[in-house]
Amino acid sequence: MNYRLDKYGNKISALGFGCMRFQRKVGAINMAETERELMEAIALGVNYFDTAYVYPGSESVLGELLEKNGVREKVYITTKLPHYLIRSREGMEKLFQEQLKRLRTNYVDYYLMHMLADTGTFDRLKAMGITEWLEEKKASGVIRQVGFSYHGNSDMFCDLVDAYDWDICMIQYNYMDEHSQAGRKGLQYAHSKGLPVVIMEPLRGGKLVNGLPEEAKQIFKNYTPKRSPAEWSFRWLWNQPEVSCVLSGMNSLDMIRENAAAASDAQLAQLSDADNEMLKGVACAINSKMKVGCTGCGYCLPCPKNVDIPGCFSAYNRRYTESKFWALADYAKCTALRKTPTPASNCIGCGKCVKHCPQGINIPAELEKVKKELEIPIYRAVLKGNQKLKRF
Repeated sequence: MNYRLDKYGNKISALGFGCMRFQRKVGAINMAETERELMEAIALGVNYFDTAYVYPGSESVLGELLEKNGVREKVYITTKLPHYLIRSREGMEKLFQEQLKRLRTNYVDYYLMHMLADTGTFDRLKAMGITEWLEEKKASGVIRQVGFSYHGNSDMFCDLVDAYDWDICMIQYNYMDEHSQAGRKGLQYAHSKGLPVVIMEPLRGGKLVNGLPEEAKQIFKNYTPKRSPAEWSFRWLWNQPEVSCVLSGMNSLDMIRENAAAASDAQLAQLSDADNEMLKGVACAINSKMKVGCTGCGYCLPCPKNVDIPGCFSAYNRRYTESKFWALADYAKCTALRKTPTPASNCIGCGKCVKHCPQGINIPAELEKVKKELEIPIYRAVLKGNQKLKRF
């Protein structure tokens, strides 16, 4: 297994175990199989395990199995504070104590603000006293390092990096999201500030393996060396020095062994120019299914009505390249779960953005389509619920 260093020189495995997708049996987590998978991953050198308060059963199962096998001290646990459920400093403490109990541990290695979408949200948390609370926890050793996971655009990500003395961060990043969400710009900025960057959704929830259009499948099939689409996706990430750890929601022994073998072999700057061109071809094949030719450059911003234009189009495109479920999830994260919402419906059609768009996109017209497709009742309920939380 290859390892990369965190901010304080700890060795993090290049491959991390994402604990959101533990194998299930009749709805419940399959404890016997999950135990085999966790122990196999640890035996193969994986030492970074990522969970969260809102992943059903995940914290409890991870804690139980690490305790049962006596391996807590051999691994790093990352879990997350669901700030969207917090209304007071007392609420933070109560929830954190519940997490420690679930994880059967007296400390957490990395504690992240879950889905921190903008500086306004962090300002709300600061008003509750979160920075003082975090410093107290770090001083006592109950929390070793503090960070945040992110969904949003690159400029806001950079603002968040500067908003606090973070120890680590987590972003969605893959060869399709190179210039959307935090993107390469955000990745490099965090690295320049000394922050280790953990990658989530390297396969876009499996869509870069199971949801590929036929043209993309043929590109992989005809290319040498022969590697699976998943391995190519991982190697593209491990090729970059700014990437510290790549999470994979592994739920089979075969998947763990395949990914661990790749993580042990992949080196920095190992991909050739031809390899990178091949992956660009795959990205183009996927992009051909997209509705809006937005590259996520952000030249259209700032919007006078605070519309996250690149975020809206990224979610809208995902509606047609993957699924409506993932599109809605992305759209809610990027536009509704913010202190100041940024949905397409904020657009007043002023046209300021159109003048700056290098792609010549009729942005107001496309935003109207986004509104029609994605601002359905369930989205409006999420938006309304988040607006209520802002009052506290």
